Amino acid sequence: MTTAPLVAKQIPVATPEEVWDEVGWLPCLVSVDLPLRSFTVRTLLQLEPGAIVESNLADGADLPVLVNSQLIGWGEFEIIGQGLAVRLTELA
Repeated sequence: MTTAPLVAKQIPVATPEEVWDEVGWLPCLVSVDLPLRSFTVRTLLQLEPGAIVESNLADGADLPVLVNSQLIGWGEFEIIGQGLAVRLTELA
């Protein structure tokens, strides 16, 4: 009795770009946790453009970055033109 030789099937492997193309449309909420000293609703209501809010973080400390309430890494604030951005410095 003879048997047919086994033929390995090649399974296509998606590149990272192809994976992200498939899920890139999914909505998500990105947030940065900023611990503030004695921040109350009254403080929030009194905020005006240009106001400075004191935080509990040491100078240069990275902030936790969350996506859909899940920690994905750490980042730092950066000024870009007239806006404020968060630069990812470490992924969790």
